[in-house]
Amino acid sequence: MINPEDLELIIALQHGLPLVSRPYAELGKSLGLSEQDVIQRLQYLKQQGLIKRLGVIVKHKKLGYAANAMVVFDIPDQQVAQMGQRISQFEFINLCYRRPRHDKLWSYNLFCMIHGKNRDMVLKQLQTLIEQCALSSYQYDILFSQHCFKQRGALYGTQKNSSLK
Repeated sequence: MINPEDLELIIALQHGLPLVSRPYAELGKSLGLSEQDVIQRLQYLKQQGLIKRLGVIVKHKKLGYAANAMVVFDIPDQQVAQMGQRISQFEFINLCYRRPRHDKLWSYNLFCMIHGKNRDMVLKQLQTLIEQCALSSYQYDILFSQHCFKQRGALYGTQKNSSLK
């Protein structure tokens, strides 16, 4: 069971950190905690598995990145972990992860996201990736986004009506 102070911290955090030079100090002020208390509580919650990770949601279109593509590869299972590590080292790769295949419906098991200023830039980056990682012999597909969905982290309700108990 989570204690009320930690629940209050999680609820305060669910809308993101304040965009200031010391976000944990600012968050702490609103909760009556010091910056160090906030950091220690978050570390504890992560160690306990109550917080899986803290991440950044980048609004890529607002930064001028109008094209993004999920590139999916069919990599032999015994090579997918090593290839995923290699692909993730490229600065233009934003995400790289493994997913299970689904029989004849979906043969791809390695996914990576490329954001670019335009489609041509994304395609050039993909070509660089294919050449430098010797991926040309593997089946792949490029799935360009048609719509930008709302990006956000998990919501756990408000302090008064939270279901985390």
